[in-house]
Amino acid sequence: MRLLCLIDQALFRLVSAAVQILLLAAVAAGFFQVVARFVLHSPLDWSEVATRAIIIWTVLLGTALAFRHGAMISVDMLRSIMARRGLRWFSDIIALTCMSFLLFLAWIGGQMTWRVRFQTVPSLEISISWIYLAIPVGATLAAIGVLAHWVEQRRKPLADHASSVNPDTP
Repeated sequence: MRLLCLIDQALFRLVSAAVQILLLAAVAAGFFQVVARFVLHSPLDWSEVATRAIIIWTVLLGTALAFRHGAMISVDMLRSIMARRGLRWFSDIIALTCMSFLLFLAWIGGQMTWRVRFQTVPSLEISISWIYLAIPVGATLAAIGVLAHWVEQRRKPLADHASSVNPDTP
């Protein structure tokens, strides 16, 4: 279990670093495009497409981080009226639903990535599948994040779980 915890921490630290670098790259490419267009009067054909592709990767990897931290579908009203015994069961249903959807999304995203592997992005001269690959990678990492968060929550005592879900619960 300790090894899984270390792998989880290392994986999501790596994802966090990648998201931060990608966000900086998107800002730099967007800024460079504005400077080239309005200062140098020579618009670039690749910077807008590159910025869009980088933002797609950033959003999907960032979603994996959000799921890892437990920012899943929030149903606060139902959580607040449920008995403590039902909170674990309710959290299990939410985790299972999220994981099912994310794994389905990863499978569909993988299919889409495979189908477009021979199409290229003209201004970048790369396969568009590199951009589409963000879908299965992000969804798979998000599913791993949901699983890691679920395991983490299952290891907590029920009283800790109830207070972390609803801080107003005594």
